[in-house]
Amino acid sequence: MSRRAWARVTARIVGAVIAGSALYVSFPPRTAWYLAPAGLVLLVMILRGRSVRAGFGYGYLAGLAFFVPLLPWVGVYVGALPWLALAAIEAVSIGLFGAMAAALSRLPFSVVWISSAWVFFEGVRSRLPFGGFPWGRLAFGQADGVLLPIAGLVGVPGLSFVVALMGCGLAGLICALSGKHWTRMAACAAIVTVPLLSGLVLSATPARETATASTVAVVQGNVPRLGLDFNSQRRAVLDNHAAKTKELASDIDAGRLPRPELVIWPENASDIDPLRNRDAAAIITDAARAVGVPILVGTVLVRDDGATLNSAIVWGPDSGPGEQHVKRKLVPFGEYLPLRSVMEALSPYAAQAGNFVPGGGDGVVTLNGTPTAVATCYEVAFDDLVRDSVQNGAQIITVPTNNATFGRTDMTYQQLAMSRVRAVEHGRPVLVAATSGVSAIIESDGAVLRQSGIFTGDVLVADVGLRPDTTTATRIGPAPEILISVLALGALLVAILRMRRPAPPTKNNSN
Repeated sequence: MSRRAWARVTARIVGAVIAGSALYVSFPPRTAWYLAPAGLVLLVMILRGRSVRAGFGYGYLAGLAFFVPLLPWVGVYVGALPWLALAAIEAVSIGLFGAMAAALSRLPFSVVWISSAWVFFEGVRSRLPFGGFPWGRLAFGQADGVLLPIAGLVGVPGLSFVVALMGCGLAGLICALSGKHWTRMAACAAIVTVPLLSGLVLSATPARETATASTVAVVQGNVPRLGLDFNSQRRAVLDNHAAKTKELASDIDAGRLPRPELVIWPENASDIDPLRNRDAAAIITDAARAVGVPILVGTVLVRDDGATLNSAIVWGPDSGPGEQHVKRKLVPFGEYLPLRSVMEALSPYAAQAGNFVPGGGDGVVTLNGTPTAVATCYEVAFDDLVRDSVQNGAQIITVPTNNATFGRTDMTYQQLAMSRVRAVEHGRPVLVAATSGVSAIIESDGAVLRQSGIFTGDVLVADVGLRPDTTTATRIGPAPEILISVLALGALLVAILRMRRPAPPTKNNSN
Protein backbone atom coordinates (compact mmCIF):
# COMPACT_ATOMS: atom_id res chain seq x y z
CA MET A 1 0.00 0.00 0.00
CA SER A 2 1.35 3.40 -0.98
CA ARG A 3 2.01 6.18 1.50
CA ARG A 4 -0.94 8.13 0.14
CA ALA A 5 -3.24 5.12 0.57
CA TRP A 6 -2.03 4.67 4.17
CA ALA A 7 -2.74 8.34 4.83
CA ARG A 8 -6.30 7.94 3.53
CA VAL A 9 -6.90 4.86 5.69
CA THR A 10 -5.45 6.62 8.74
CA ALA A 11 -7.70 9.63 8.12
CA ARG A 12 -10.75 7.36 7.93
CA ILE A 13 -9.77 5.61 11.16
CA VAL A 14 -9.41 8.94 12.95
CA GLY A 15 -12.68 10.11 11.41
CA ALA A 16 -14.52 6.99 12.61
CA VAL A 17 -13.27 7.55 16.15
CA ILE A 18 -14.32 11.21 16.02
CA ALA A 19 -17.75 10.19 14.69
CA GLY A 20 -18.31 7.75 17.55
CA SER A 21 -17.06 10.31 20.06
CA ALA A 22 -19.53 12.88 18.71
CA LEU A 23 -22.36 10.38 19.24
CA TYR A 24 -21.21 9.91 22.84
CA VAL A 25 -21.01 13.63 23.56
CA SER A 26 -24.58 14.05 22.26
CA PHE A 27 -25.87 12.03 25.25
CA PRO A 28 -26.73 13.25 28.78
CA PRO A 29 -25.66 14.76 31.04
CA ARG A 30 -24.54 16.95 28.14
CA THR A 31 -27.21 18.65 26.02
CA ALA A 32 -25.38 18.65 22.67
CA TRP A 33 -28.15 16.68 20.91
CA TYR A 34 -27.10 18.09 17.52
CA LEU A 35 -23.82 16.16 17.64
CA ALA A 36 -25.71 12.91 16.96
CA PRO A 37 -26.55 13.82 13.34
CA ALA A 38 -23.13 15.51 13.05
CA GLY A 39 -21.39 12.28 14.06
CA LEU A 40 -23.41 10.34 11.53
CA VAL A 41 -22.46 12.82 8.79
CA LEU A 42 -18.81 11.99 9.30
CA LEU A 43 -19.37 8.25 9.65
CA VAL A 44 -21.52 8.01 6.52
CA MET A 45 -19.00 10.03 4.52
CA ILE A 46 -16.30 7.57 5.57
CA LEU A 47 -18.45 4.55 4.67
CA ARG A 48 -19.44 5.74 1.19
CA GLY A 49 -17.87 3.60 -1.50
CA ARG A 50 -16.03 1.36 0.94
CA SER A 51 -16.05 -2.43 0.76
CA VAL A 52 -18.32 -4.34 3.11
CA ARG A 53 -15.32 -5.52 5.13
CA ALA A 54 -13.88 -2.02 5.45
CA GLY A 55 -17.35 -0.71 6.33
CA PHE A 56 -17.53 -3.15 9.23
CA GLY A 57 -14.08 -2.12 10.46
CA TYR A 58 -14.76 1.61 10.39
CA GLY A 59 -18.19 1.10 11.89
CA TYR A 60 -16.78 -1.03 14.70
CA LEU A 61 -14.18 1.63 15.54
CA ALA A 62 -16.94 4.24 15.70
CA GLY A 63 -18.96 1.88 17.89
CA LEU A 64 -16.08 1.48 20.34
CA ALA A 65 -15.57 5.25 20.45
CA PHE A 66 -19.27 5.58 21.27
CA PHE A 67 -19.91 2.77 23.75
CA VAL A 68 -16.64 2.70 25.71
CA PRO A 69 -17.14 6.20 27.18
CA LEU A 70 -20.94 5.78 27.33
CA LEU A 71 -20.95 2.70 29.59
CA PRO A 72 -18.22 2.96 32.27
CA TRP A 73 -20.95 2.90 34.94
CA VAL A 74 -21.29 -0.83 34.22
CA GLY A 75 -17.91 -1.49 35.82
CA VAL A 76 -17.67 1.29 38.40
CA TYR A 77 -17.59 -1.19 41.31
CA VAL A 78 -16.90 -4.50 39.53
CA GLY A 79 -13.86 -3.64 37.44
CA ALA A 80 -13.22 -2.76 33.82
CA LEU A 81 -13.77 -6.21 32.28
CA PRO A 82 -17.62 -6.21 32.29
CA TRP A 83 -17.70 -2.62 31.04
CA LEU A 84 -15.24 -3.17 28.18
CA ALA A 85 -16.78 -6.52 27.24
CA LEU A 86 -20.26 -4.98 27.00
CA ALA A 87 -18.94 -2.03 24.99
CA ALA A 88 -17.15 -4.40 22.61
CA ILE A 89 -20.30 -6.48 22.13
CA GLU A 90 -22.55 -3.46 21.58
CA ALA A 91 -20.09 -1.98 19.09
CA VAL A 92 -20.65 -5.01 16.85
CA SER A 93 -24.08 -3.61 15.93
CA ILE A 94 -22.48 -0.41 14.63
CA GLY A 95 -19.86 -2.47 12.83
CA LEU A 96 -22.65 -4.38 11.09
CA PHE A 97 -24.35 -1.07 10.33
CA GLY A 98 -21.10 0.10 8.74
CA ALA A 99 -20.92 -3.01 6.55
CA MET A 100 -24.54 -2.61 5.48
CA ALA A 101 -24.20 1.14 4.93
CA ALA A 102 -21.17 0.57 2.69
CA ALA A 103 -23.26 -1.75 0.52
CA LEU A 104 -26.30 0.53 0.51
CA SER A 105 -24.28 3.64 -0.36
CA ARG A 106 -24.21 2.51 -3.99
CA LEU A 107 -28.00 2.55 -4.32
CA PRO A 108 -30.15 5.50 -5.42
CA PHE A 109 -31.74 7.34 -2.46
CA SER A 110 -29.08 5.78 -0.24
CA VAL A 111 -29.62 8.33 2.55
CA VAL A 112 -33.02 6.74 3.28
CA TRP A 113 -31.77 3.16 3.21
CA ILE A 114 -28.73 3.90 5.37
CA SER A 115 -30.90 5.68 7.95
CA SER A 116 -33.20 2.66 7.97
CA ALA A 117 -30.22 0.38 8.53
CA TRP A 118 -29.25 2.34 11.64
CA VAL A 119 -32.70 1.87 13.18
CA PHE A 120 -32.77 -1.79 12.17
CA PHE A 121 -29.56 -2.49 14.09
CA GLU A 122 -30.77 -0.46 17.05
CA GLY A 123 -33.73 -2.84 17.11
CA VAL A 124 -31.48 -5.89 16.89
CA ARG A 125 -29.27 -4.91 19.81
CA SER A 126 -32.36 -3.93 21.81
CA ARG A 127 -33.38 -7.60 21.66
CA LEU A 128 -30.15 -9.62 21.35
CA PRO A 129 -28.34 -11.13 23.16
CA PHE A 130 -29.95 -12.01 26.51
CA GLY A 131 -33.02 -9.90 25.86
CA GLY A 132 -31.11 -6.96 24.44
CA PHE A 133 -29.53 -3.74 25.67
CA PRO A 134 -31.21 -0.59 24.28
CA TRP A 135 -28.79 1.91 25.85
CA GLY A 136 -27.41 4.39 23.34
CA ARG A 137 -30.31 4.57 20.91
CA LEU A 138 -30.19 7.90 19.08
CA ALA A 139 -33.64 8.90 20.35
CA PHE A 140 -32.51 8.69 23.98
CA GLY A 141 -30.01 11.50 23.39
CA GLN A 142 -32.67 13.92 22.14
CA ALA A 143 -34.40 14.86 25.41
CA ASP A 144 -33.14 18.46 25.15
CA GLY A 145 -33.37 18.74 21.38
CA VAL A 146 -35.87 20.35 19.02
CA LEU A 147 -36.72 16.93 17.55
CA LEU A 148 -38.14 15.54 20.82
CA PRO A 149 -41.84 16.22 20.01
CA ILE A 150 -41.55 13.86 17.03
CA ALA A 151 -41.45 10.98 19.52
CA GLY A 152 -45.17 11.50 20.15
CA LEU A 153 -45.89 10.75 16.50
CA VAL A 154 -43.56 7.88 15.61
CA GLY A 155 -42.12 6.67 18.91
CA VAL A 156 -38.52 6.02 19.84
CA PRO A 157 -37.61 4.06 16.66
CA GLY A 158 -39.13 6.80 14.51
CA LEU A 159 -37.23 9.52 16.38
CA SER A 160 -33.97 7.60 15.95
CA PHE A 161 -34.77 7.34 12.23
CA VAL A 162 -35.30 11.09 11.96
CA VAL A 163 -31.98 11.80 13.69
CA ALA A 164 -30.19 9.32 11.42
CA LEU A 165 -31.93 10.73 8.37
CA MET A 166 -30.72 14.22 9.20
CA GLY A 167 -27.15 12.97 9.48
CA CYS A 168 -27.32 10.94 6.28
CA GLY A 169 -29.07 13.82 4.53
CA LEU A 170 -26.27 16.21 5.49
CA ALA A 171 -23.71 13.72 4.19
CA GLY A 172 -25.67 13.45 0.94
CA LEU A 173 -25.87 17.24 0.72
CA ILE A 174 -22.09 17.56 1.02
CA CYS A 175 -21.56 14.96 -1.71
CA ALA A 176 -24.12 16.66 -3.96
CA LEU A 177 -22.45 20.04 -3.49
CA SER A 178 -19.03 18.67 -4.35
CA GLY A 179 -20.41 17.02 -7.50
CA LYS A 180 -22.75 19.91 -8.35
CA HIS A 181 -25.77 17.59 -8.48
CA TRP A 182 -28.41 20.26 -7.97
CA THR A 183 -31.48 18.04 -7.87
CA ARG A 184 -29.89 15.70 -5.33
CA MET A 185 -28.70 18.70 -3.35
CA ALA A 186 -32.26 20.06 -3.11
CA ALA A 187 -33.62 16.67 -2.02
CA CYS A 188 -30.98 16.29 0.69
CA ALA A 189 -31.54 19.84 1.89
CA ALA A 190 -35.23 19.02 2.30
CA ILE A 191 -34.41 15.84 4.19
CA VAL A 192 -32.37 17.90 6.66
CA THR A 193 -34.70 20.86 7.10
CA VAL A 194 -38.11 19.16 7.24
CA PRO A 195 -37.43 17.30 10.52
CA LEU A 196 -36.06 20.48 12.11
CA LEU A 197 -39.07 22.49 11.04
CA SER A 198 -41.42 19.72 12.16
CA GLY A 199 -39.85 19.67 15.60
CA LEU A 200 -40.07 23.44 15.92
CA VAL A 201 -43.72 23.48 14.80
CA LEU A 202 -44.68 20.69 17.18
CA SER A 203 -42.86 22.45 20.03
CA ALA A 204 -44.84 25.63 19.34
CA THR A 205 -48.17 23.81 19.12
CA PRO A 206 -50.32 24.45 22.23
CA ALA A 207 -50.34 21.53 24.63
CA ARG A 208 -53.43 19.37 24.80
CA GLU A 209 -55.78 20.25 27.61
CA THR A 210 -55.66 17.93 30.58
CA ALA A 211 -58.82 16.24 31.74
CA THR A 212 -57.70 16.19 35.37
CA ALA A 213 -54.71 17.14 37.48
CA SER A 214 -53.05 15.03 40.11
CA THR A 215 -50.69 15.98 42.92
CA VAL A 216 -47.88 13.44 43.14
CA ALA A 217 -44.90 12.91 45.44
CA VAL A 218 -41.60 11.12 44.88
CA VAL A 219 -39.50 10.10 47.88
CA GLN A 220 -35.72 9.71 47.63
CA GLY A 221 -34.46 8.35 50.93
CA ASN A 222 -30.80 7.95 49.94
CA VAL A 223 -28.41 5.17 50.96
CA PRO A 224 -25.85 5.03 53.79
CA ARG A 225 -22.85 4.75 51.48
CA LEU A 226 -21.77 4.25 47.88
CA GLY A 227 -20.85 0.90 46.42
CA LEU A 228 -22.26 -2.57 45.96
CA ASP A 229 -22.48 -3.25 49.69
CA PHE A 230 -25.15 -0.62 50.33
CA ASN A 231 -27.61 -3.52 50.47
CA SER A 232 -25.98 -4.65 53.71
CA GLN A 233 -27.67 -1.60 55.20
CA ARG A 234 -31.13 -2.65 54.09
CA ARG A 235 -32.82 -1.50 57.27
CA ALA A 236 -31.16 1.91 57.05
CA VAL A 237 -32.41 2.37 53.48
CA LEU A 238 -35.96 1.47 54.51
CA ASP A 239 -35.77 3.77 57.54
CA ASN A 240 -34.51 6.63 55.33
CA HIS A 241 -37.53 6.37 53.04
CA ALA A 242 -39.97 6.09 55.92
CA ALA A 243 -38.40 9.13 57.61
CA LYS A 244 -38.58 11.24 54.43
CA THR A 245 -42.21 10.23 53.99
CA LYS A 246 -42.98 11.31 57.55
CA GLU A 247 -41.24 14.63 56.87
CA LEU A 248 -43.57 15.02 53.90
CA ALA A 249 -46.53 14.29 56.20
CA SER A 250 -45.36 16.98 58.62
CA ASP A 251 -45.10 19.53 55.80
CA ILE A 252 -48.61 18.59 54.67
CA ASP A 253 -50.04 18.95 58.17
CA ALA A 254 -48.32 22.32 58.52
CA GLY A 255 -49.77 23.52 55.22
CA ARG A 256 -46.38 23.89 53.56
CA LEU A 257 -47.15 21.26 50.91
CA PRO A 258 -50.40 19.95 49.39
CA ARG A 259 -51.42 16.38 50.16
CA PRO A 260 -50.47 14.18 47.21
CA GLU A 261 -52.82 11.62 45.76
CA LEU A 262 -50.05 9.07 45.43
CA VAL A 263 -46.52 8.60 46.72
CA ILE A 264 -43.73 6.73 44.93
CA TRP A 265 -40.81 5.02 46.63
CA PRO A 266 -37.89 3.74 44.55
CA GLU A 267 -36.76 0.28 43.61
CA ASN A 268 -35.11 -1.49 46.58
CA ALA A 269 -36.56 0.98 49.08
CA SER A 270 -37.26 -2.10 51.19
CA ASP A 271 -34.91 -4.97 50.47
CA ILE A 272 -36.39 -6.57 53.56
CA ASP A 273 -39.40 -8.58 52.39
CA PRO A 274 -42.34 -6.82 54.11
CA LEU A 275 -44.64 -9.76 53.39
CA ARG A 276 -42.41 -11.94 55.57
CA ASN A 277 -40.95 -9.42 58.01
CA ARG A 278 -43.41 -7.79 60.43
CA ASP A 279 -41.03 -4.98 61.36
CA ALA A 280 -40.61 -3.90 57.74
CA ALA A 281 -44.37 -4.09 57.19
CA ALA A 282 -44.98 -1.96 60.29
CA ILE A 283 -42.51 0.71 59.13
CA ILE A 284 -44.17 0.98 55.71
CA THR A 285 -47.67 1.03 57.20
CA ASP A 286 -46.72 3.81 59.64
CA ALA A 287 -45.33 5.88 56.76
CA ALA A 288 -48.49 5.33 54.67
CA ARG A 289 -50.72 6.27 57.59
CA ALA A 290 -48.67 9.38 58.29
CA VAL A 291 -49.02 10.67 54.73
CA GLY A 292 -52.59 9.39 54.42
CA VAL A 293 -52.36 7.98 50.88
CA PRO A 294 -51.12 4.75 49.27
CA ILE A 295 -47.42 4.35 48.61
CA LEU A 296 -45.91 2.42 45.72
CA VAL A 297 -43.11 0.57 47.53
CA GLY A 298 -40.15 -0.95 45.70
CA THR A 299 -39.24 -4.12 47.53
CA VAL A 300 -37.59 -7.52 47.16
CA LEU A 301 -39.81 -10.52 47.87
CA VAL A 302 -38.51 -13.99 48.64
CA ARG A 303 -40.39 -17.03 47.33
CA ASP A 304 -40.60 -20.33 49.16
CA ASP A 305 -38.20 -21.87 46.63
CA GLY A 306 -35.54 -19.26 47.43
CA ALA A 307 -35.96 -17.25 44.21
CA THR A 308 -36.49 -13.51 44.55
CA LEU A 309 -38.88 -11.04 42.95
CA ASN A 310 -38.11 -7.39 42.21
CA SER A 311 -41.52 -6.01 43.11
CA ALA A 312 -43.39 -2.74 43.46
CA ILE A 313 -46.33 -3.07 45.87
CA VAL A 314 -49.25 -0.69 46.39
CA TRP A 315 -49.32 -0.22 50.17
CA GLY A 316 -52.45 1.42 51.57
CA PRO A 317 -52.63 3.28 54.91
CA ASP A 318 -55.33 0.93 56.16
CA SER A 319 -55.41 -1.96 53.72
CA GLY A 320 -51.66 -2.64 53.72
CA PRO A 321 -50.17 -4.54 50.75
CA GLY A 322 -52.31 -4.76 47.63
CA GLU A 323 -51.60 -4.91 43.91
CA GLN A 324 -48.04 -5.50 42.85
CA HIS A 325 -45.87 -5.36 39.77
CA VAL A 326 -43.04 -7.84 39.42
CA LYS A 327 -40.24 -6.65 37.17
CA ARG A 328 -40.66 -8.29 33.78
CA LYS A 329 -37.33 -7.49 32.13
CA LEU A 330 -34.44 -8.50 34.35
CA VAL A 331 -30.88 -7.23 34.04
CA PRO A 332 -28.59 -10.02 32.78
CA PHE A 333 -25.42 -10.41 34.86
CA GLY A 334 -27.03 -8.30 37.59
CA GLU A 335 -30.40 -9.71 38.58
CA TYR A 336 -29.67 -13.06 37.01
CA LEU A 337 -26.56 -14.64 35.53
CA PRO A 338 -26.54 -16.22 32.08
CA LEU A 339 -23.69 -18.66 31.48
CA ARG A 340 -23.02 -18.69 35.20
CA SER A 341 -20.02 -21.05 35.23
CA VAL A 342 -18.24 -19.10 32.48
CA MET A 343 -18.99 -15.71 34.01
CA GLU A 344 -17.87 -16.74 37.49
CA ALA A 345 -14.58 -17.90 36.03
CA LEU A 346 -14.07 -14.53 34.33
CA SER A 347 -14.98 -12.23 37.22
CA PRO A 348 -15.06 -12.68 41.01
CA TYR A 349 -18.02 -10.30 41.10
CA ALA A 350 -20.17 -12.55 38.92
CA ALA A 351 -21.22 -14.64 41.91
CA GLN A 352 -22.96 -11.54 43.30
CA ALA A 353 -25.53 -11.65 40.48
CA GLY A 354 -29.02 -12.18 41.82
CA ASN A 355 -31.40 -15.08 41.53
CA PHE A 356 -34.43 -13.09 40.43
CA VAL A 357 -37.26 -14.44 38.32
CA PRO A 358 -39.30 -12.26 35.94
CA GLY A 359 -42.94 -11.36 36.37
CA GLY A 360 -45.76 -11.09 33.86
CA GLY A 361 -48.82 -8.94 33.26
CA ASP A 362 -49.12 -5.51 31.68
CA GLY A 363 -47.19 -3.50 34.27
CA VAL A 364 -50.25 -1.55 35.47
CA VAL A 365 -51.34 -1.14 39.09
CA THR A 366 -54.09 1.09 40.46
CA LEU A 367 -52.76 3.63 42.92
CA ASN A 368 -55.47 5.58 44.77
CA GLY A 369 -57.80 5.20 41.78
CA THR A 370 -55.17 6.10 39.17
CA PRO A 371 -54.04 3.39 36.72
CA THR A 372 -50.26 3.60 36.99
CA ALA A 373 -47.58 2.04 34.80
CA VAL A 374 -44.56 0.62 36.58
CA ALA A 375 -41.36 0.44 34.52
CA THR A 376 -38.80 -0.66 37.08
CA CYS A 377 -35.38 0.81 36.29
CA TYR A 378 -34.07 -1.11 33.26
CA GLU A 379 -37.60 -1.62 31.92
CA VAL A 380 -37.98 2.02 30.84
CA ALA A 381 -35.48 1.36 28.03
CA PHE A 382 -37.78 -1.18 26.31
CA ASP A 383 -40.46 0.11 23.94
CA ASP A 384 -42.91 -2.74 24.27
CA LEU A 385 -43.06 -2.76 28.06
CA VAL A 386 -43.96 0.91 28.49
CA ARG A 387 -46.30 0.91 25.48
CA ASP A 388 -48.12 -2.18 26.79
CA SER A 389 -48.84 -0.42 30.08
CA VAL A 390 -50.15 2.77 28.47
CA GLN A 391 -52.28 0.84 25.98
CA ASN A 392 -53.80 -0.92 29.00
CA GLY A 393 -54.95 2.34 30.54
CA ALA A 394 -52.03 3.75 32.55
CA GLN A 395 -52.41 7.48 33.19
CA ILE A 396 -49.03 7.93 34.85
CA ILE A 397 -45.72 6.18 34.22
CA THR A 398 -43.50 5.48 37.21
CA VAL A 399 -39.84 4.51 37.04
CA PRO A 400 -38.75 3.18 40.44
CA THR A 401 -35.01 2.76 40.15
CA ASN A 402 -31.93 2.03 42.20
CA ASN A 403 -28.85 3.74 40.83
CA ALA A 404 -26.75 3.52 43.99
CA THR A 405 -24.66 0.70 42.54
CA PHE A 406 -23.51 3.01 39.72
CA GLY A 407 -22.04 5.72 41.91
CA ARG A 408 -21.80 9.25 40.55
CA THR A 409 -21.61 8.19 36.91
CA ASP A 410 -23.68 9.39 33.96
CA MET A 411 -26.02 6.40 34.17
CA THR A 412 -28.71 8.14 36.22
CA TYR A 413 -28.80 11.11 33.79
CA GLN A 414 -29.01 8.79 30.80
CA GLN A 415 -31.97 7.04 32.42
CA LEU A 416 -33.62 10.37 33.20
CA ALA A 417 -33.37 11.30 29.51
CA MET A 418 -35.02 8.00 28.55
CA SER A 419 -37.87 8.81 30.93
CA ARG A 420 -38.34 12.25 29.36
CA VAL A 421 -38.52 10.72 25.89
CA ARG A 422 -41.08 8.16 27.14
CA ALA A 423 -43.21 11.00 28.56
CA VAL A 424 -43.45 12.62 25.13
CA GLU A 425 -43.80 9.33 23.28
CA HIS A 426 -46.90 8.36 25.26
CA GLY A 427 -48.22 11.75 26.44
CA ARG A 428 -48.01 10.70 30.08
CA PRO A 429 -46.28 12.26 33.10
CA VAL A 430 -43.36 10.20 34.33
CA LEU A 431 -42.27 9.91 37.96
CA VAL A 432 -38.68 8.75 38.45
CA ALA A 433 -38.05 7.59 42.01
CA ALA A 434 -34.40 6.73 42.70
CA THR A 435 -32.92 5.53 45.97
CA SER A 436 -29.99 7.91 45.69
CA GLY A 437 -30.89 10.12 42.71
CA VAL A 438 -31.60 11.49 40.30
CA SER A 439 -35.34 11.46 41.02
CA ALA A 440 -37.66 13.63 38.95
CA ILE A 441 -41.24 14.58 38.15
CA ILE A 442 -41.63 14.94 34.40
CA GLU A 443 -44.65 16.42 32.61
CA SER A 444 -46.06 14.77 29.50
CA ASP A 445 -44.19 17.19 27.22
CA GLY A 446 -40.86 16.05 28.63
CA ALA A 447 -40.35 19.09 30.85
CA VAL A 448 -38.76 18.36 34.24
CA LEU A 449 -40.97 19.96 36.91
CA ARG A 450 -38.90 18.84 39.89
CA GLN A 451 -35.51 17.14 40.12
CA SER A 452 -33.39 15.97 43.04
CA GLY A 453 -29.66 15.95 43.51
CA ILE A 454 -27.62 12.78 43.67
CA PHE A 455 -26.77 10.95 46.91
CA THR A 456 -29.02 13.10 49.04
CA GLY A 457 -32.41 12.63 50.65
CA ASP A 458 -35.25 14.57 49.09
CA VAL A 459 -39.01 14.71 48.52
CA LEU A 460 -40.45 16.06 45.26
CA VAL A 461 -44.06 17.24 45.02
CA ALA A 462 -45.81 18.66 41.95
CA ASP A 463 -49.08 18.74 40.04
CA VAL A 464 -49.16 16.78 36.77
CA GLY A 465 -51.84 16.61 34.10
CA LEU A 466 -53.69 13.40 33.31
CA ARG A 467 -55.12 12.83 29.84
CA PRO A 468 -57.54 10.13 28.69
CA ASP A 469 -56.36 10.22 25.06
CA THR A 470 -53.22 8.57 23.71
CA THR A 471 -50.55 9.77 21.32
CA THR A 472 -50.22 8.61 17.75
CA ALA A 473 -47.05 6.76 18.75
CA THR A 474 -48.93 4.78 21.39
CA ARG A 475 -51.75 3.90 19.00
CA ILE A 476 -49.61 2.72 16.09
CA GLY A 477 -47.23 0.81 18.35
CA PRO A 478 -44.32 -0.97 16.64
CA ALA A 479 -45.47 -0.11 13.09
CA PRO A 480 -42.74 2.51 12.41
CA GLU A 481 -39.94 0.18 13.50
CA ILE A 482 -41.36 -2.67 11.41
CA LEU A 483 -41.69 -0.44 8.34
CA ILE A 484 -38.20 1.03 8.74
CA SER A 485 -36.68 -2.44 9.19
CA VAL A 486 -38.47 -3.74 6.09
CA LEU A 487 -37.05 -0.79 4.11
CA ALA A 488 -33.54 -1.59 5.35
CA LEU A 489 -33.74 -5.30 4.58
CA GLY A 490 -35.38 -4.71 1.21
CA ALA A 491 -32.66 -2.26 0.23
CA LEU A 492 -30.01 -4.74 1.37
CA LEU A 493 -31.54 -7.42 -0.84
CA VAL A 494 -31.43 -5.07 -3.82
CA ALA A 495 -27.80 -4.18 -3.06
CA ILE A 496 -26.84 -7.87 -2.87
CA LEU A 497 -28.54 -8.62 -6.18
CA ARG A 498 -26.79 -5.69 -7.82
CA MET A 499 -23.41 -6.84 -6.51
CA ARG A 500 -24.01 -10.35 -7.86
CA ARG A 501 -25.13 -9.13 -11.26
CA PRO A 502 -22.41 -9.95 -13.83
CA ALA A 503 -20.65 -6.95 -15.29
CA PRO A 504 -21.65 -6.12 -18.88
CA PRO A 505 -19.15 -7.35 -21.46
CA THR A 506 -16.66 -4.78 -22.68
CA LYS A 507 -16.86 -3.79 -26.32
CA ASN A 508 -13.95 -4.65 -28.56
CA ASN A 509 -13.23 -1.53 -30.59
CA SER A 510 -10.36 -3.04 -32.53
CA ASN A 511 -10.73 -3.43 -36.28
